[in-house]
Amino acid sequence: MEYVVQPCDIETAASISRQIPELENPHGAAEYRQRFKDTPHLILAAYDGDQPIGFKAGYERDGYFYSWMGGVLPEYRKKGVARALAGAQEAWAKARGYDSITFKTRNVHKAMLIFALGNGFDIIAVEERKEAAANRIWLRKVL
Repeated sequence: MEYVVQPCDIETAASISRQIPELENPHGAAEYRQRFKDTPHLILAAYDGDQPIGFKAGYERDGYFYSWMGGVLPEYRKKGVARALAGAQEAWAKARGYDSITFKTRNVHKAMLIFALGNGFDIIAVEERKEAAANRIWLRKVL
């Protein structure tokens, strides 16, 4: 199945994030505006017709592109939506001269880790927490 992936506004991304069960206390539009202020950024949404079904948001951080937030509605998972969003983000970043994309996730998010490793990301660091499930895992993909 093919989905339309295109840039979207902060409100659309924040709205989708509230529908992603794994995102506990998702950030509101104000946090997006604060992070994106005066820095190159990209917010993408995937659409099934007029309905937004997934998003990916990132920005420049310390000279690299940081894929900060993203997710796909549960009923659209394993249908190529995340891959379409990631591919569009990678193409955008590469066209703007970034040599890699970096993100972090929690150890508890196994599906995200499996997706990232299968999509060419490498684990570059682990921030250990008291509980292993809460460990932060940093990943990077060279473009």
